[in-house]
Amino acid sequence: MTNRGTIFSGMRPTGRLHIGNYLGALTNWVDLQADYDCIYCAVDVHALTTLDSPEDVRAIRPNIREMVLDWLAAGLDPERSIIFVQSQVPEVLTLHTLLSMVTPLGWLMRVPTFKEKVRQMSETEESVNYGLVGYPVLQTADIILYKANAVPVGEDQLPHLELAREIVRRFNNMFGPTFPEPQAKLTEVPMIRGLDGQQKMSKSLDNHIDIAFTPEETVKRVRTAFTDPQRTKRDIPGRPDICNVYSLHKIFNPGDVDTVHEECTTAARGCVDCKMHLAEGINRSLEGLRERRRELEARPGYVDDVLEEGARKAKAIGRETIAEVMGKMGL
Repeated sequence: MTNRGTIFSGMRPTGRLHIGNYLGALTNWVDLQADYDCIYCAVDVHALTTLDSPEDVRAIRPNIREMVLDWLAAGLDPERSIIFVQSQVPEVLTLHTLLSMVTPLGWLMRVPTFKEKVRQMSETEESVNYGLVGYPVLQTADIILYKANAVPVGEDQLPHLELAREIVRRFNNMFGPTFPEPQAKLTEVPMIRGLDGQQKMSKSLDNHIDIAFTPEETVKRVRTAFTDPQRTKRDIPGRPDICNVYSLHKIFNPGDVDTVHEECTTAARGCVDCKMHLAEGINRSLEGLRERRRELEARPGYVDDVLEEGARKAKAIGRETIAEVMGKMGL
């Protein structure tokens, strides 16, 4: 690595990414490559904390492939970034175990996302798996194994990173300076609402648009989008400021926003026409990415080669870190 500063970030492998993932994280990851040494990880071990069935486990590997294809098609460059799968670098699990010895349980039980996950899973705190409780410790290990000093996050993720910083401070105080405290690389993360017009775009809510959809699939999905609920007839003027289709026009058809607003509020265009216009904008914006994805997908073994080389580079860094940590801990 160079002295440019090191970025670490990861995604759980849920398969193909949707436009919320693309706009909220992936485009920023691509841009960061110009100024930082970047390490990007498919965090498959993290995925195990909330799996419900053997089918979910079997889906992890194909999901990794689909997700990494999206990464590469969007512009992540294996010549400039380390791209790998978390479980292929077992040193992170070693560091997770060692960090767990110095992390108070009370810190983990107070994490808001832990309580929210328990609520979503309809479980009690006594019945959830240890991995879910220790998730922030593994997340910290992900970052500091590579001595990353910056993590791209939105404002809502700052509490997660602060816990990582607390764990680092505690370790450094006990065993001597070892890890940099990872700083937040604040990014403006747009909240992309899904096709229901209400909640954040999510596969689990089936309100998403995959970036790898075909143009025809995109049109079909966009046609299901909710618009202004009061516009029940074509000749009723619309209210674009409360319509999610209009908010997506701002992203995918920025040059047409004024026209869309005027024609909607004067009933000069209907919602079906507006959705078709949006689908055209999405397809136009993603055309190049989709073409690159098809080209990469047609290259046998390419994704595996990228991940294998990334894991090799990540392991080399991880081994040095673990040797240092174990020496300082007297192991």
